[in-house]
Amino acid sequence: MTQSGTIGGGTADTFPLLLLSHAETRGERTAMREKDLGIWQSWTWKQSADEVRRLACGLAALGFRRGMNLAVIGDNRPRLYWAFAAAQSLGGVPVPVYQDSAAQEMLYVLDNAEIEFAIVEDQEQVDKLLELLPQNPRLKHIIYDDPRGLRNYLRSELISYDALRDQGAEFDRDNPAFFMKEVNAGKADDTCVILYTSGTTSKPKGVCLTHAALTAAARGDIALDHFTDRDEVLSYLPMAWVGDHLFSYGQALVAGFTVNCPESSETVMTDLREIGPTYYFAPPRVFENLLTQVMIRMEDASRIKRWLFQYFMEVARRCGAEIMDGKPVSLTDRIAYSIGNLAVYGPLRNILGMSRIRVAYTGGAAIGPDLYRFYRSIGINLKQLYGQTETAAYVCKQPDGEAKLDTVGKPLTGVEVRIVESGEIWVKTPSMLKEYYKRPDASAESISPDGYFMTGDAGFFDGDGHLKIIDRAKDVGRLNDGALFAPQFLENKLKFFPYIKEAVCFGDRRDMVCAFLNIDMAAVGNWAERRGLAYAGYVDLASRPEVYALMQDCVERVNADLAAEASLAGSQIRRFLVLHKELDADDDELTRTRKVRRGFIAEKYGILVDALYDGKQQCVIETEVKFEDGRKGSVRADVRISNLPLATPAAKAA
Repeated sequence: MTQSGTIGGGTADTFPLLLLSHAETRGERTAMREKDLGIWQSWTWKQSADEVRRLACGLAALGFRRGMNLAVIGDNRPRLYWAFAAAQSLGGVPVPVYQDSAAQEMLYVLDNAEIEFAIVEDQEQVDKLLELLPQNPRLKHIIYDDPRGLRNYLRSELISYDALRDQGAEFDRDNPAFFMKEVNAGKADDTCVILYTSGTTSKPKGVCLTHAALTAAARGDIALDHFTDRDEVLSYLPMAWVGDHLFSYGQALVAGFTVNCPESSETVMTDLREIGPTYYFAPPRVFENLLTQVMIRMEDASRIKRWLFQYFMEVARRCGAEIMDGKPVSLTDRIAYSIGNLAVYGPLRNILGMSRIRVAYTGGAAIGPDLYRFYRSIGINLKQLYGQTETAAYVCKQPDGEAKLDTVGKPLTGVEVRIVESGEIWVKTPSMLKEYYKRPDASAESISPDGYFMTGDAGFFDGDGHLKIIDRAKDVGRLNDGALFAPQFLENKLKFFPYIKEAVCFGDRRDMVCAFLNIDMAAVGNWAERRGLAYAGYVDLASRPEVYALMQDCVERVNADLAAEASLAGSQIRRFLVLHKELDADDDELTRTRKVRRGFIAEKYGILVDALYDGKQQCVIETEVKFEDGRKGSVRADVRISNLPLATPAAKAA
């Protein structure tokens, strides 16, 4: 089965030329903002173009040339975004690296991408690169933005951003034609960025995306949601992630809207409220965390406020999503919703920093239907999208008025989606990768002879032409009795509850489904404190009988939902345990985009998996953990295991 979007117009271009075009046509309009020391700083399009020119010339003066790769490491900062454009202006390729990666994680990317030049944010990133120099002698130049803590670093590899910019200004004066000559030599089909995959099951692969691919994706998105140069976006997701690169870099350079960089990860919510963006993107985990914070605040609110919240949220659940989609709603419900908008929904949107949002998207993983409906019911136009790093996150989106709880939308302009016999989704899109960097074997394995990218996801089209994602094709399995087992689907249903931060389900070729759970420390800690339950830390709280009872209630509600679906009733969760530690990317249990590495977890915690299926009621385990400073320690615990009865459709109705 194949479905396609409508072929649209638009010409491909290079990002440096797009930047220069904005500097010429809207030079005094704000291009970027950054909050520093509590104050928002702004740069116009003309100032941004001037910064890129000086930075590019500075890199050229150091020896950076066409065809070389530039590592970019740090939080979202204007200077780091300008580093992208500077490298591209010279015909080089930026390679963003996840800023929270440990030094040894960075080593593979730096070596694979043959990095000689790196632009980083601060001392933390400088220290990581200096630690790696003996193993990666190819790295010759480290440019840093924030000089704090680096005054006494006397290393020949180091140069400050300001010093490089000054060198660039001098180089530009001596070679006035150089910059534009290099920019004009760029072509639309040149690789403009290398984004490394998360490496869920193997070593990360460098995805080479061209200017043409990313501008096609940006133009398609802009046409669908009518973005203009008056829009505002908050740029807070990792720069190494394809979503940020498309929404905060590619779309901004095509549409000309303003990109806002928060002061730090800790101030994102405050900065979000101050900026009030019109366009917002977040993976499901962020929306889950926001909802958890709301629920924690409501538990601490007065009785009248809790009553108002509960009453009007019931109104919102009943008719809010229908009002958002322009569907008919009774006059009584419409009046009640209007009152709720004044008393609850409007203030809630303001607290979330979403008062001005015209469109919000989520993707990167499936979002729980209940979570999705919550945001739409309070008046936030949240929609789902689908794509991969290899497709520049451009495959399917939900158009306005066609939002569905359980789909990722229709194929976008110029995109073809094919469901092959095995159920796997194949896509052909104008935003497709050029190749995997230095991996012709992986490129050949991932792209079919007729040009389709094999996503590895399983799904199908519904009657309205919307794509439904079931799970990763390789993860979908069967229980021994033949019942369907889709672990990611089950995990997402569990993570809807604010008390559950992560979940890992097992069941393929086994007699039943079992699960590991991580509690959300903030939500469960608040719940415990309100009930006078003392605890010493995560391990202690996770083992409390009261917490197990709370988790069991959540799992039983998931089972009740599953019982109502004939195809899923057999995959109810029969046993679970609460892990004694939080799953952590530093311990290799999650990817840097917070995807569960299910196979690794099953191997690492094999003793717990065996205990679940051997009928044991508890299991002693000691686990090694890594700290941020590189030290190692261990956590020992006696983990309890709980049993659950099968739910029936009648139980759900009750």
